[in-house]
Amino acid sequence: MAFTASHPRDRLILGLDLPSVEEAARAVAETRGAVGVYKIGYRLVFAGGLALVERLVGEGEKVFLDVKLLDIDNTIAEGIESILKLGVDWVTLHAYPKAMRSAVAARDAEANERTKLLGVTVLTSMDDADLKAAGYATPVADLVEARARDAVAAGMDGIVCSAAEAARLRAAVGPGLTLVTPGVRPSGAAAGDQKRVTTPGAAIRAGADLLVVARPILGASDRRAAAAAIVEEIAEACENR
Repeated sequence: MAFTASHPRDRLILGLDLPSVEEAARAVAETRGAVGVYKIGYRLVFAGGLALVERLVGEGEKVFLDVKLLDIDNTIAEGIESILKLGVDWVTLHAYPKAMRSAVAARDAEANERTKLLGVTVLTSMDDADLKAAGYATPVADLVEARARDAVAAGMDGIVCSAAEAARLRAAVGPGLTLVTPGVRPSGAAAGDQKRVTTPGAAIRAGADLLVVARPILGASDRRAAAAAIVEEIAEACENR
């Protein structure tokens, strides 16, 4: 099912990449209503963040659990079964065919319609040279497309990719697969450790549905204003794409 948003802010995911639950909760309080989804990843999970996941879900916020699962089939299935009980809206796993098929089977067995499964194609911190060093002979763009097609075949809800590949993927897989784009930076913001980055407007125009932003908002003196500026750019891009 194609992703739909009732408001441009629904397309903005704030990555709560912070060292403590207390700091993350403060970021939520400062941005509540200005972003659509809160993302909780490894750093926060290992600092007690699953309690925050349950709290945010209970408060009616949308939650993106970014744990990038990859393991044997049975372990993936059991992990998904546990995650479904949290009530999150999105969960990530690496876009390996067997892992995706196992996750989809586990989710469907529970008849869960809330939690959407996202396949991580190639991390946005990696380029062709990084893939080569990791033993891949395939260029980034080709590998991302292959994994996107695998995600469709497995019955996944969406994928995580850079905006650099979004237009190609949208043409390849059609409108039904949700495209989530990390590595998004407003104009003038530092790229940090990301290599395949773009602006919010460019990502939306390329076909991305949801944008993940962390440091440009978390590092701002006024986090709400920083989020609002990104949402404004998203809204303008949605009107013009």
